[in-house]
Amino acid sequence: MADVNAASFEAFLQGWMVRQKEFLGELLSAQQQYQEGRRADVRPLIDRVICHYGQYFEEKSKLAHHNIFLVFSPPWFSSLEKSFLWVGGFKPGVAFQVVNTALRDLTEDQKEKLSQLKQESKVKERTLNDDLAKLQESVADPPLVDMARSQGRLCFSRSFMVDQGLVPSSFKEKLENLVADADALRTDTALKIMKILRPAQIVSFMASAAELQIKIRSWGLDKDAQNAGQN
Repeated sequence: MADVNAASFEAFLQGWMVRQKEFLGELLSAQQQYQEGRRADVRPLIDRVICHYGQYFEEKSKLAHHNIFLVFSPPWFSSLEKSFLWVGGFKPGVAFQVVNTALRDLTEDQKEKLSQLKQESKVKERTLNDDLAKLQESVADPPLVDMARSQGRLCFSRSFMVDQGLVPSSFKEKLENLVADADALRTDTALKIMKILRPAQIVSFMASAAELQIKIRSWGLDKDAQNAGQN
């Protein structure tokens, strides 16, 4: 069943990434229009991109319900992508790095609001890290689990993922809830950032985020292919 779930999500992700590249093209076009002084209504585009991300998290939630361990060690991700994993996804703090890289026209008021939001996000990140550590400690005795913790990241052994019967259902449910909380924080942080930004800034923020994701995936897959060819 795990293989079926993995194959199904991987097929979804491939289609989702195709649409992500298409959205990047639209966002870059809208960004160009703003730079040329042609003001267009970008709200419909912004809403469609938000919906696009919503579809990803919805499918990921379904996967987590079927097999939470696939979320922590996704076989469809490259080694590079896996290195960024934090509680089954990217750290909310990455969004602030994207803002700082993409935007040079922030007002002082915007900077202050973003700084405050960043601190609030960090507090919630630490809470989730602590919850994850406590959960790991509750089942840390062998032969139940072979996992390593690195800043809120879990690495499950292949044998552990295959033999899920060794793991109490309550542990899986708590892991699933933890990922749901982390995804909620990721989503909430991004949406709050966009509330602080102007429409043109949101377009630049979204374009930079999409471009970063696409590049990391491309670089990671290419690197893994090169390493495989050398073996």
